[in-house]
Amino acid sequence: MENAKQVEVKVISKPQNMLKTVYTACRTCYSADSPINIYESEKAQDEDKMLKLITRVISSGHYSTIEHIQVSFAINNISRACSHQLVRHRHMSFSQKSQRYVKEKGQFDYIIPPTVESNPELTAKFNKFMEKISDFYQELVEAGVPAEDARFVLPNASVTSMVASLNLRELIHLANLRLCTRAQKEIRILVKKMCDELVKEEPWLKDYLVPKCERLGFCDEDKSCGRLPIKELALKGN
Repeated sequence: MENAKQVEVKVISKPQNMLKTVYTACRTCYSADSPINIYESEKAQDEDKMLKLITRVISSGHYSTIEHIQVSFAINNISRACSHQLVRHRHMSFSQKSQRYVKEKGQFDYIIPPTVESNPELTAKFNKFMEKISDFYQELVEAGVPAEDARFVLPNASVTSMVASLNLRELIHLANLRLCTRAQKEIRILVKKMCDELVKEEPWLKDYLVPKCERLGFCDEDKSCGRLPIKELALKGN
């Protein structure tokens, strides 16, 4: 089996007036005017003015203003290993393909890690092992074992799909962490596609949906990739 499956990501739901919504939230905190009047004001028609305020507010750490934006993604062709990492993010909602109710028929789809796929001999062994797991899974099901119990033999490599929803604050946090070169490659690819799909519709978010080192100006990881100076050196001005 070739590892031809590519992660698929599509934005399926987001506010129609995302920029105006964030601007209204930001302006409301510093204005005696009502949120409705702010939303309908002339300033809320000027993208440059809205972005200037939003940039200042977000840079100051006032993140509650971006929590009003909820975005939903349709995600397909990721491994269970990848989804297990994704669901560790606290402020996200997930509806995932169930291995209890969806029986695998024939060879299940799976993801081969690039580090394995680069080695033809290991790839052949990997594929053979997946075939053995599939055969035993089918044997369990045919013996009357419920799918919810037969799934115990399915590996982290198994392909899954989900709908994932999160607010803009959490998406920025997700991007800052998972676009880091120290994150596993599969989830970096997934999160990059999530960000790219949203930026197509909301270009103003491009500078926020980046690795955290780009926003901080330094790396605060225990082990740095060397792309930017580590925190201690950056603060010393070296």
